[in-house]
Amino acid sequence: MNTKKINVKRLPKDPGPSAWNCILKPEPQYPSITDDIQADWVVVGGGYAGIAAARRLAQLVNGESIVLLEAGRLAEGPAGRNSGFMIDLPHELNSESYAGARDKDLQQIRLNRVAIAFAQEMASEYGMDAKVFDPCGKITAAATDKGIAHIESYRKHLDALGESYTLKSAEELKAWTGSDFYRAGLFTPGVVMIQPAAFIREAARGLSDRVRIYENTPVTAIEKDRTLVTPKGKIRAGGIILAVNGHIQSFGFYPSRLLHVFTYASMTRKLTPQEVRRLGGVPDWGILPADPLGTTVRRFSDYQGCGDRIVIRNHATLNQSMEANDRNLRKAAKLQDRSFDNRFPMLKGVEMEYRWGGRLCLSWNSVPAFGEMEDRIWSACCQNGLGTVKGTLSGMMAAEMAVLGEGSSTTLRDFLDHQQPKRLPPEPFLSIGANLTMRLKEWQAGDEL
Repeated sequence: MNTKKINVKRLPKDPGPSAWNCILKPEPQYPSITDDIQADWVVVGGGYAGIAAARRLAQLVNGESIVLLEAGRLAEGPAGRNSGFMIDLPHELNSESYAGARDKDLQQIRLNRVAIAFAQEMASEYGMDAKVFDPCGKITAAATDKGIAHIESYRKHLDALGESYTLKSAEELKAWTGSDFYRAGLFTPGVVMIQPAAFIREAARGLSDRVRIYENTPVTAIEKDRTLVTPKGKIRAGGIILAVNGHIQSFGFYPSRLLHVFTYASMTRKLTPQEVRRLGGVPDWGILPADPLGTTVRRFSDYQGCGDRIVIRNHATLNQSMEANDRNLRKAAKLQDRSFDNRFPMLKGVEMEYRWGGRLCLSWNSVPAFGEMEDRIWSACCQNGLGTVKGTLSGMMAAEMAVLGEGSSTTLRDFLDHQQPKRLPPEPFLSIGANLTMRLKEWQAGDEL
């Protein structure tokens, strides 16, 4: 039993609309909790980690009741605000981070692919459209000499890891994207492109016959007997999985150990048929930048009447308050408009319909905030910028650890093979230093931004 009452310090706040959710057809709302209830298991958080935890629990605990709580609406928070890449390979393949770490890299690839396979099972079981879950791979692309050097480093490390890839020329990239901005690229086949909001919605719908789902039900406290307090009712829980990413700190855990980073994106209005013809290329693709602080670009075609659109993502800020401000959004908007114009001059006059920010949680040493925090209260948090995959994996592993124990599988043992998050430098040095470093690296990215 937890030894003290946990008072939640703050509730999530997300800047701008969840564009991926806005462009979908309206979805029926799940109820809010309005009474006192009991459940064998309660999962707090309806993102990738929460959905995965609820599904894995449903596979493991026959006959036991499972509740999933979402503080707002499903797919309105960070889960519906990312760029929709489920990446199997380690996120940064470069000489600094990869020297001498081959075994660890191979272990992480295996774990990532377990998570992607779990998501694939959900997509198949719940009948998701190919526009929602598309195992089409992605390209890492470069526009500068520096970016091409990153691509070459990436290629060498893929060779060392025994991973397949295909190099792409400028002509091939133009035929694929319609843009002549990129000079070189490297295609990797293991990435899945998802419509992030639709994936969350449809996974929840598929789970709803086994899991009771409540929206607009934030947890404001957890009492000593594992009773979760919400604005209009309480839930007495046998076990709790906190799948709230950076907001695990709002529950009092991991103080001074987590970094709260916002990344920003813009989405165009629907492209007209004439604009689609001017653009050329194929209808659905995703590009990650060769430079880590460069620009992610995604084009996707019509689904549920949303039309053809392009998403531009760049700019990041450290906001340890867990709230971004209007100035952050305005700065990002200027950068994204410039990045869009540089890549798509044939689309001059196409406006951005949506602009938003999304929360990431990182640790100084790139490890998760995971484990049993109090008796029968587990954390499945801190996804280090790869929420679609690492969130799915973290939720799965939390459910397995809670039900089966630490030594229950090779996958869980491998996942637990990490340190705890390191303590951060003190403020104000942390925020000043981190934001200055990100601005410097954006400047150094040059035309890759």
